[in-house]
Amino acid sequence: DDAILETLGLSDDFIDGVKREIETAYSMGVEYITDTDARYPSGLRAVKNHPVVISARGNIDTLSRKSISIVGTRHSTATGMNFVSDLACAFAEHGFVVTSGLAMGTDAAAHVGALKASGNSQTIAVVAGGVDYIWPPENESLYYEILERGVVISEMPVGCVPVASNFVQRNRWVAAMSDFLIISEADMKSGSMTTVRFAKEYGKQVFAVPGHPSDPRSAGPNYLIKTGVATLCMSVNDFFD
Repeated sequence: DDAILETLGLSDDFIDGVKREIETAYSMGVEYITDTDARYPSGLRAVKNHPVVISARGNIDTLSRKSISIVGTRHSTATGMNFVSDLACAFAEHGFVVTSGLAMGTDAAAHVGALKASGNSQTIAVVAGGVDYIWPPENESLYYEILERGVVISEMPVGCVPVASNFVQRNRWVAAMSDFLIISEADMKSGSMTTVRFAKEYGKQVFAVPGHPSDPRSAGPNYLIKTGVATLCMSVNDFFD
């Protein structure tokens, strides 16, 4: 507790409140990890202005494993979700942790795919609110499945309800967590395209899944491939023989 308070550099006026928050968090199995802790994600630590403290709920050891980030629209097609799920499953079976943002659609498919892999497959959910706040509520059962086999992390206080600006920060950390990022269906002005921008800023390699030209959900990935920002991703064979 003292290490966390020292890292945050809080004034005396805030310390009692933060101590109460920490006690509440511990009662729910939430841990706080400072950026000087060996368990802090190395990819996140390498990013300028990263959070000095994150909260984590679930299997903390998941954070030390090699990771692949997958993002895309909340309004994904059934075909797109099946593709992402199969891709995530393949990465999990090859020893990767799959990182995403616990949103509906593509994110959920990525988490589900990772968890259906055989062996000790794991996934990381980076959330925009507190690690104890389940959003969206439709993913409640998935949230608890992730706690069993993976970990939920956030830079926000326990109990925090996410607001719009938090999701942009969440996207930054999803991009930072892994060496490379895969984007599936996403329109041009989506949060997933913002995640790609962060990934390129951090020097990450980006892969994009193409789609039909008339579908606006394919506009983002198709544009990234056309302009050379992203590498074409056609199947899991693009990564594994």
